[in-house]
Amino acid sequence: PRGAESPPSTPSRSPDRSAQGTVASRHLGRGRLPRPAVWVGPRSVGWMSAATTGTGSGIKVGVVGSFGSAAQVLEMAVGAEDAGWDGFFSWDGLSLLSMPVDTFDPWAVLAAAAVRTERITLGAMVFALPRRKPWEVVRQALTVDHLSGGRLVLPVGVGVLDDGGFSAVPGQPQSLRERAELLDDALAYLDRAWTGERFTFEGTHVRTGEMQFLPRPVERAVVGHHVPVWPVGVWDAERPPARSLDRTLRADGIVLQLRGDRGFDVPTPDDVSALVGWLTTRRAELGLDADRPFDVVVQGELPADRSAAADQLAGLADAGATWWVESRWNPETATPDSLLAAIHAGPPRH
Repeated sequence: PRGAESPPSTPSRSPDRSAQGTVASRHLGRGRLPRPAVWVGPRSVGWMSAATTGTGSGIKVGVVGSFGSAAQVLEMAVGAEDAGWDGFFSWDGLSLLSMPVDTFDPWAVLAAAAVRTERITLGAMVFALPRRKPWEVVRQALTVDHLSGGRLVLPVGVGVLDDGGFSAVPGQPQSLRERAELLDDALAYLDRAWTGERFTFEGTHVRTGEMQFLPRPVERAVVGHHVPVWPVGVWDAERPPARSLDRTLRADGIVLQLRGDRGFDVPTPDDVSALVGWLTTRRAELGLDADRPFDVVVQGELPADRSAAADQLAGLADAGATWWVESRWNPETATPDSLLAAIHAGPPRH
């Protein structure tokens, strides 16, 4: 997912290039419930949030369970926790004719992972909110958040049009502008819902009568009863797209996607450094809370050489990235066995 919702139609590339509206987005033995936990915020680098992890580079490292049976994907989640990864991510796709692979509902996968793990962050790369009803997303998110003891994050984007959930269903939004407006409506709706209070809602496209959602999300340090949301944000150093980037600043982080011809490229440390500088300045201009944690999420496939992979993570961390999500979207090479082997090997360490 780079900003949208499913894996890429070109097997070697990743999903959601939401800015283009084509498949260019990256999604993308316990048996007992974990004890409810209060989230402890990461140490701060400037106003960005980061954490010292097993990689030794100050960046959290997650992995996407991109391909496999339902049982294998759940095994990946459990294996990721056991091997020292910081996060496990599913992905959000309904019907991808360009990539006919076994696909499972992300909420069901995350609920199963929540009761089989105790530590790792859980999410999906990335949730396509414009084709989902926000009131249903609230209830699904609250369920997984409480099953996991407050470990859920919500990477979100506008979706990709080659998912039949958009293109094959009459009346679904097609234009990038309409999907972006629906995304903004959904994010505003989530903010209201997390309060636990009764509310009515009127957005650009979404309108509801009075509703209330209980329980509230599990309490986290600094942000309180709130599930962190990471919108996909498009970056272009020459022409920063303020609307896309401002959306991320009003949330809890950014899933970084480069614009234009570089849309499928993995961001470099220079890209990340330039983005962080722009966001820092822009956040001050908007008068946003400088103490609120904010994550900069980069995704892609690390080099096979573990020393080179650790160096890449260290460079991204130094530039201001707080998460790397290992996202493998070629079903010919990212077989279930190879994914499990990579997960069991653990994240690269210095």
